[in-house]
Amino acid sequence: MTSDRVEFDRRMLEALVCPVTQTTLSYDAARQELVSKAAHLAFPIREGIPIMLVAEARALD
Repeated sequence: MTSDRVEFDRRMLEALVCPVTQTTLSYDAARQELVSKAAHLAFPIREGIPIMLVAEARALD
């Protein structure tokens, strides 16, 4: 079985900020998410594309 998972281009982190707080994001490779510690949200990455919609984000504990 082959993996169809598309890798996230980490260079995008330089350009992306949290849509809620405008702060920097960190990359969680294991979960394929961009994490905003300031907003306590994790934004999913699907097929290598970050989904920066608050409605799609997962709330962090």
